[in-house]
Amino acid sequence: MPEIKQSYTLSCPSDFRDSILALAHRRRVNAADVARSVMLVVPEHVIESFADPGEPVRDDRETVVLKSGRAEGRPWRRKPRLQVRLPSGLEIPFIRKALNLALALDYGALQLKLGPTEEEAPSPPPPPVPPPEPAPSISTLHNEESRDYDAERRELHDELEQLRATVSVLAFDPIPGGITSRAEALHVLGFPPYSDPDARMIRLRFRMLATVHHPDNPYGSHSRMSQLNAAMDLLRKARPH
Repeated sequence: MPEIKQSYTLSCPSDFRDSILALAHRRRVNAADVARSVMLVVPEHVIESFADPGEPVRDDRETVVLKSGRAEGRPWRRKPRLQVRLPSGLEIPFIRKALNLALALDYGALQLKLGPTEEEAPSPPPPPVPPPEPAPSISTLHNEESRDYDAERRELHDELEQLRATVSVLAFDPIPGGITSRAEALHVLGFPPYSDPDARMIRLRFRMLATVHHPDNPYGSHSRMSQLNAAMDLLRKARPH
């Protein structure tokens, strides 16, 4: 039976939407493919525990021109949104969390390690097929089909084990003595120390990392969040006016 899909409208901050669309463009896929790739390899409970970027703030709106109805041609201010087509039955916050996790993986704030989970030991391989007894040719063909079937089962078993993955969270080590230079500030935000990202890229990177390292997050850290804030303060003061 074909998979039943439905269209989801995800209202979200405009910076988050723009980052997802930029990631999808670089990978030559769409936003739904980005979310689906995370859902395939990351356990559901890990996605559920990840930070939700949430709804946009009140003054974060986009203007579109209505194309039908009585108000056709008029501008309309609405919440920024993403449109994705995914299997039915998903919750909007869960999809946003999966997309946010994809950004964290892309920025290098997280690292994906594929392998068996700690809770589940790998299933034992299926027993070997006993050698066929002498039989008419029809029975021989049946045994050959059985061996092919067992080989397919072993292949599927290996693929399922690979998809049972856990996410190990990697984070920067806080700099002893605090941040004292632009290079250190860029390092904390995940940029090469002597790079020159623009203000928008710095702001996007800070917001993404803040969702990971905020103390309210299960993976959060007060010391790392403090250094993220210090890095932003230093870069903001150093920016030419």
